[in-house]
Amino acid sequence: MSVNDQDATVKGRTTPREAPDWWIYRGTGRPIHDIDLAQILPAPPPWRAYRGDPPEHDVPPPDDGEVERRLGTAFTLSEQDVNVGELNLVNAALFLRRPLLVTGNPGTGKSSLAYRIARELGLGRVLRWAITSHTALSSGLYGYDAIGRVQAAATEQAQTGEEAEEPPIGDFVRLGPVGTAFLPSRLPRVLLIDELDKSEADLPNDLLSIFEDGEFTIEELARARNRHPEVIVHTADPQRTAVVRDGRVACHAFPIVIMTSNGEREFPPAFLRRCLQLRIENPDHDQLAAIVASHLVGEDGEHRDSLIREFAERSKAEGGLPTDRLLDAVYLATSGAYQPDQEAWPRLVDALWQRLTVR
Repeated sequence: MSVNDQDATVKGRTTPREAPDWWIYRGTGRPIHDIDLAQILPAPPPWRAYRGDPPEHDVPPPDDGEVERRLGTAFTLSEQDVNVGELNLVNAALFLRRPLLVTGNPGTGKSSLAYRIARELGLGRVLRWAITSHTALSSGLYGYDAIGRVQAAATEQAQTGEEAEEPPIGDFVRLGPVGTAFLPSRLPRVLLIDELDKSEADLPNDLLSIFEDGEFTIEELARARNRHPEVIVHTADPQRTAVVRDGRVACHAFPIVIMTSNGEREFPPAFLRRCLQLRIENPDHDQLAAIVASHLVGEDGEHRDSLIREFAERSKAEGGLPTDRLLDAVYLATSGAYQPDQEAWPRLVDALWQRLTVR
């Protein structure tokens, strides 16, 4: 970076004229129109190239409204409001086809990053896999309802009185969010693996195989591949199906994988070696103002601005507060709950802006 660039960069941010040419993702969440990502994204490194054959007519499923709920309706986030380090790492993950492990305090916008990428790059619906303490990799890949298939055959036989053929096996296979993300497609899907630190100890290591190989096998279909080489299965996208050949799902475009963690556990070195790591810091005053403006369009006023300043100061003093608590306070204030002569309002704000601990 030149001396002039260093002088123009403030608090790790960059202005539009400084944005490097190699950046594809700019972090604003504004859709890039009239640009085909498949044309501008360079070829993957040879060790990250995969062999799945995408369909000829491959269009990502449209967003289901979750992007607007997460990011708001207005595009108020500018390139000056995004950290340079964040942009560098997201673009590096795009180029290298590597998963991105995103850490930070609760409420700093880790999950929202996946939705900003999807909206800006026109990648459609985000595939979200919410992790719990009992989540296994198999649930993210696919599910097979063997009992349902047997019951369907029995019902058919009872109705006809004759021995029924087995129902199509694909009717009882549904790909999970991870399995759907690794279907062969021309454009990468965005896969959000949310709150990975809640998982059992083995899950991060279990992910290594698919992150390296870019494919997995559906055993029930592989066993039947001589009789049924091509099977239509359900996917994690509503009302969508996909063709699986020889029981194998192999990606063409490696998905954009965003894994979030609140930093509550350490991950194995073998897992970390295969990821790029990004820490999202607590948003400052300008970033908070942009977030509020995105979600509460037209809600201006002196009281809103003072709430943002007060929240930013308290968040810094407390070591970080979730941003949605600021949105809650601004919404209440603009919905009639705030009265300048009421003593209850400061108490309500104090109750909303507590640290995330139970005393």
